[in-house]
Amino acid sequence: MNSPETAPQRAAQAGRKVPITLACGLYDRMQALYTGDVKPEGIDLTFRVEDFPRALFDSAMANQQFDVCEMSSSDYITRVSSGQCPFVAIPVFPSKMFRHGMIAINKRSGIRTPRDLEGKRVGVMRYTMTAAVWQRGHLQNDYGVDLSTIHWVEGAINSTGSHGVPTIIPPGTKFERNETGKSMSELLAEGKVDATIGTHLPDSRFTSKDVVRLFPDFKDVEKAYYKRIGIFPIMHLIAIKRDVYQKNPFIAQSLYRAFCESKKAALVRMRNYSALRFMLPWMPAELDELDEVFGKDPWTYGMEEARTNLGTLMTYMVQQRMLKATLPVDDLFVSVS
Repeated sequence: MNSPETAPQRAAQAGRKVPITLACGLYDRMQALYTGDVKPEGIDLTFRVEDFPRALFDSAMANQQFDVCEMSSSDYITRVSSGQCPFVAIPVFPSKMFRHGMIAINKRSGIRTPRDLEGKRVGVMRYTMTAAVWQRGHLQNDYGVDLSTIHWVEGAINSTGSHGVPTIIPPGTKFERNETGKSMSELLAEGKVDATIGTHLPDSRFTSKDVVRLFPDFKDVEKAYYKRIGIFPIMHLIAIKRDVYQKNPFIAQSLYRAFCESKKAALVRMRNYSALRFMLPWMPAELDELDEVFGKDPWTYGMEEARTNLGTLMTYMVQQRMLKATLPVDDLFVSVS
């Protein structure tokens, strides 16, 4: 008896593939998809390189010009919670990053420990961005910082103006937008803000001895956090336009498998250091440390990873009044099995 044909196999036999445009950063884990060394079954994939995440998120959410795209986790969760999300998602996470090392302070403000941030003016690139949610969550839950005492100043770190589309701020938050005509980096060096959080460090750390990281030993802090909690914070996920998915539901599984294969190829390539693939002279030592901390796969995809990781993110979003209640993590994703 013949085994049943899959949807992509039927599409291939019919002489057609579903055309899909993917917009995503060209990360090492995406390169095999970009080069075509990995091809999602039943899909004619066009890979559009978009290396400026905030611009991609704002444009994709507003215009929906891409069939599939990298998307901010917090933006996606907020839209799903509101019942007005034009996308579905699969549990693929193009961007993960620890963010303790991205908190900067001006030492003249008297900040020595996280609790010293209380009552201070803190610059934030975008209040609702995923990185800032994680950073505030760490400060509150791991270091006992009372976030309600902080006055937030929103704006780009190393340029004037905003970082993307201005956000809707939870009621009761002490907040203002930076309209000084100066960058947050300049304001930090001048003492007009006391600290900054986000995805970038201020350039003024190169010109002012007072601008430093809150956690100078951030690598050790982040490793200890991972060993204690088991979370490598998810920043971005992969979103599919709802109508595109509804027309061809098989693309979710096909794309998921292809993303996993592309990541696997990147791990193999990275571990082949007979000639260094990256400009990291001590990469063999880095790989030894990677294995010691994470095991063989440091970049886990899938629902098990999402439940703990994004479940924690949503808890922080509730604490920060961005959500009324957490959502079941399974409700954020379509099936890929």
